[in-house]
Amino acid sequence: MIVTSALIIWKGLMCITGSESPVVVVLSGSMEPGFKRGDILFLHMSKDPIRAGEIVVFNVDGREIPIVHRVIKVHEREDTGEVDVLTKGDNNFGDDRLLYAHGQLWLQRHHIMGRAVGPKQQLNSLDCGVSWDLENSLNHGGGGNGQSDLK
Repeated sequence: MIVTSALIIWKGLMCITGSESPVVVVLSGSMEPGFKRGDILFLHMSKDPIRAGEIVVFNVDGREIPIVHRVIKVHEREDTGEVDVLTKGDNNFGDDRLLYAHGQLWLQRHHIMGRAVGPKQQLNSLDCGVSWDLENSLNHGGGGNGQSDLK
C-alpha cells in the first residue's frame, strides 16, 4: 500500500513537473558553494528555451548517474532550431566536455532531465534553518526558541 502510494505520487510529480526525475540529490562538490553534497533539488522541465546561467540536471550517454551543473553556453542551430548546451560545475576549472560521451562536444535537449527550481538561496534555506535550530537548542540547554539573534 505504501509503495503503491509512493509510486502514484512520483508519477504525479513527473506529470506536473515535466521531468522524468522531479527530485534529485547533489552527489558531489562540483557546484559548491551554491549546492553542497546531499542537497535536494526539485526539477521542472518546460518547453521554454534553455538559457546560460540556468542550473540543469542531465544524463550523459554511457553513465547512469545524472549530473547537476550550470549552463555556460547555448548555441541555437538556425536551420533546425535545435539547441546545443555546454555545462560546467561552479567549483570546476573547466567545462564538462570531458564528462560527455567520447567525441561529444555539446548536450542536446534530450540529455537534460530538468532545471533546478528557485534561486540557490531558497533551495538551501531549509538546510540552514534546521542547522540553526539544532545548534541554538544545543547551545542553550535545549531551551532554544529556534530564532536567530542575527539580523
